[in-house]
Amino acid sequence: MSLGIEGHTAIVTGGARGIGLGIAQRLAKEGAQVILWDLDFAPFDPATAGFHPVRTDIVDVTDLGAIQTAVAAAMAQTGRIDILVNNAGINGPIHDVVDLPVDVWTRILTTDLTSVFLCCRTIVPHMVARGYGRIVNIASIAGKEGNARGAAYSAAKAGVIGFTKSLAKELVETGVLVNAVAPAIAETDLFAQMTPEHIATMKAKIPMNRFVRIPEIAATAVWAASPECSFTTGFTYDVTGGRATY
Repeated sequence: MSLGIEGHTAIVTGGARGIGLGIAQRLAKEGAQVILWDLDFAPFDPATAGFHPVRTDIVDVTDLGAIQTAVAAAMAQTGRIDILVNNAGINGPIHDVVDLPVDVWTRILTTDLTSVFLCCRTIVPHMVARGYGRIVNIASIAGKEGNARGAAYSAAKAGVIGFTKSLAKELVETGVLVNAVAPAIAETDLFAQMTPEHIATMKAKIPMNRFVRIPEIAATAVWAASPECSFTTGFTYDVTGGRATY
């Protein structure tokens, strides 16, 4: 069954690899015009990915000017932005709060939370002007439960969930819906930033006793980015293998 996003223009931040790439692949499969934003496209190969993006733009999503430039380029080429997937983010090093460097805290909050605000602030007016839009913010179960020794990441993702609720309420009568997806841990490049002990601890919390697969996250995110999601806004979808039941 078609999700009804054929021809829609979708921007996916952090789309060159990992979860972002998986979401972009599913969007392309459903017929969307996909624009990828990332800092490094060296890992991205259209032949391997199975689709050719409309654009691949190097964008620092913590830089408002860079976002505005990229949005202008997208509008000039496609004339519309129907979908925004805020996926770009970092995990950061694992530290107790008392040992967490202040600059690391700031970098994680800026990359994982402020970037979502900046992208939405820039793109929402285009969606509201057309009376349609779908925004999907990639949060984390850490934002609901908090992970020990991962306070900055947990705080940032909790902020994404709260921001999603607030923006959704502001836009509730505009035709622009805003939802979040909160996955459990998936095997991505972020594993390189974690200790084996931390990874084992995270896996032990998942009742299905496995990590979530990227296509499973993509399936939920792309549904939330489609017209099929028509009466839900401000919600956070769990993709946690039974870890979260609320």
